[in-house]
Amino acid sequence: MSQIESRLRELGHELPPTPKPVASYVAAMRTGNLVFTAGQLPRADGKLLAEGKVGTDVTEEAAMGAARICALNALAAIKSVIGDLDKVTRVVKVVVFVASAPDYNGQPMVANGASEFLQEVFGSKGQHARSAVGAASLPQNAAVEVELIVEVKD
Repeated sequence: MSQIESRLRELGHELPPTPKPVASYVAAMRTGNLVFTAGQLPRADGKLLAEGKVGTDVTEEAAMGAARICALNALAAIKSVIGDLDKVTRVVKVVVFVASAPDYNGQPMVANGASEFLQEVFGSKGQHARSAVGAASLPQNAAVEVELIVEVKD
């Protein structure tokens, strides 16, 4: 087991199976020393964990937890491409989409769920640039969606 997967276990998480795309795309793609993930939803055991709009249907705290699950699913997608998460040398960029009620503007707080999780897992290698974007709706009525870009070594 890799050091990163051991760290995930210490934090109380198991790396899930690679998320299955629901349309015409792949879960992750490597080009050179970068891996880009597709947007990952907060799914666990085949179930969507946070549905609706943050600020009306979903609390900010629940959305932060959902962002963590999205990031965990993105790590599974990355592993499917590189084989070993210990090859990740840096989390470069995180993009968090938040299905938001019209007056909700706490997207950066929701995104902290993913950001803080990645820093817990990777330490200083988990510090990253980030965008937190409000959206009118997301696929499958998800409250949160997360994309990652990571740098890897061979």
